Amino acid sequence: MKKLDIKTPSCESTVWCGEGALAKVLPEALEGRQIFTVTDSNVYELYRELVSRELAPRGHVHVIPAGERSKNYSCLMGILKAMLASGLRRGGTVVALGGGVVGDIAGLAASLYMRGVRLVQVPTTLLSQVDSSVGGKTAIDLCGVKNVVGTFYQPETVIADPVFFDTLPAREIRCGLGEIIKYGALDKDIYIKLIENKNRLARPEFLKGIVYDCIAHKAEVVAADEREGGIRKTLNLGHTTGHAFELFYKRRSHGEFVLIGMYYELYIALRSGICAPEYAQSLISLIKSVVDVPAYENVAEACAGAVHDKKNVGSREIVMVVPAAPGEPRELRLDIGEYTRLLCECAAETEGKK
Repeated sequence: MKKLDIKTPSCESTVWCGEGALAKVLPEALEGRQIFTVTDSNVYELYRELVSRELAPRGHVHVIPAGERSKNYSCLMGILKAMLASGLRRGGTVVALGGGVVGDIAGLAASLYMRGVRLVQVPTTLLSQVDSSVGGKTAIDLCGVKNVVGTFYQPETVIADPVFFDTLPAREIRCGLGEIIKYGALDKDIYIKLIENKNRLARPEFLKGIVYDCIAHKAEVVAADEREGGIRKTLNLGHTTGHAFELFYKRRSHGEFVLIGMYYELYIALRSGICAPEYAQSLISLIKSVVDVPAYENVAEACAGAVHDKKNVGSREIVMVVPAAPGEPRELRLDIGEYTRLLCECAAETEGKK
């Protein structure tokens, strides 16, 4: 088990990562506190004994339906009303036990209730451990736009224990690998590890080690830029197109769409002369080792969703982060028309290779 402190202007978070973290840290983190737990229906069924032993005796347990659809205003209000009804006080602690959806909405509720109560993140998926539980981003979706209503609110404690990996289906592993490969495109050392272990990315022994590496990279970025005014924007690599495709095509996990978004944006980076062909091909090889990249139809319609991306600064300008060289991401800005044209070209070229 490793400990990592993240110091930002607003507060300090402690991340505990590795085997044994849950059993050792959770009881200590909750000792003597009033607790309000948010989890989802899937996690509750899988870890009912954990909830009954550690969380329910300390306070109310609120279960939301599993899935992205729960990241909405109605569900958020339901959590806040339950907090009030349970008598949660300002000195209380919200525990987010689940994946990215639970972490996002429970974190947002914690930031709003009584203008902010303590927050402990216990991520149960690979994706939430390597990415979404760390760094303080909270959000719900609105009107078909992902994460458009939210806050920056740092958790007091994050407990990332690989014990949860034993119950993850293959799709959740692929989802987490989407974010892990993103970190490989941002961090040279992670990239080298991914290349060297390309044929064993989904194996538990590899994942247990790479989780800490990804968290450490994100911690350094968040400490330097908590509110995404500069370098933290690099963490959105693959997400501009990934989010647009996720909203339009659905049927895949967020992490899979991050990989698909990376693939399509690598085409743009190549055509723009930003990314060297050899490096692009090595990243594409990693992407295809995890997910089958489709040659989408109706790409022009899907691209329309990218105009709502939070990184954009103009009404018709798309801002994205693309890989340039190992450990060297670069910001790229394109008119929506050029962006759409290049993605349509990529889809046609991908179809031609199948």
